[in-house]
Amino acid sequence: MRIISGIFRGKRIHPPKNFKARPTTDFAKENLFNILIHKYNIEEMDVLDLFSGTGSIAYEFASRGARSVVAVEMAPAHFRFIQETCRSMQIEQVTVIRADVFRFLKRPIQSFDIIFADPPYDHPGLAELPDLVLTTEILNKQGLLILEHPGNYSFTAHPRFLQHRKYGGVNFSMFS
Repeated sequence: MRIISGIFRGKRIHPPKNFKARPTTDFAKENLFNILIHKYNIEEMDVLDLFSGTGSIAYEFASRGARSVVAVEMAPAHFRFIQETCRSMQIEQVTVIRADVFRFLKRPIQSFDIIFADPPYDHPGLAELPDLVLTTEILNKQGLLILEHPGNYSFTAHPRFLQHRKYGGVNFSMFS
């Protein structure tokens, strides 16, 4: 896994082999960020990375100068890995929170410009995530929710659905 662009461009991150996290592929990440950098000034963004896993998305936003990034991860080993990686790379704008995402969403600590959610593909609450995020004040009015999900899900009927992008086996649905 590597950081695609920004001040940490090319930096490789090596999570332990026993991690159960499924990091977003470099190909999918690169294409997603190509969309984002043409629509948003990432340096002016507060970002929330839900189900942070290895921290790949959080590092990418931080590398590109996001104002702040909050990474929420429940697994203790993953939480510690993200903290240690941020510490070793001296990434100061990332705050790592060890919490269950569904509980975290019920008591938002602030609002965000971009929320990225990459739950386990077999998570029973995956289909509920857009409504959980979009019915609170956690996403700013002009904000963007990006949900990574398996191909057997379709969110096109959701009233706040914007677009779907597919990169190999990775699917992103975007909501506003």
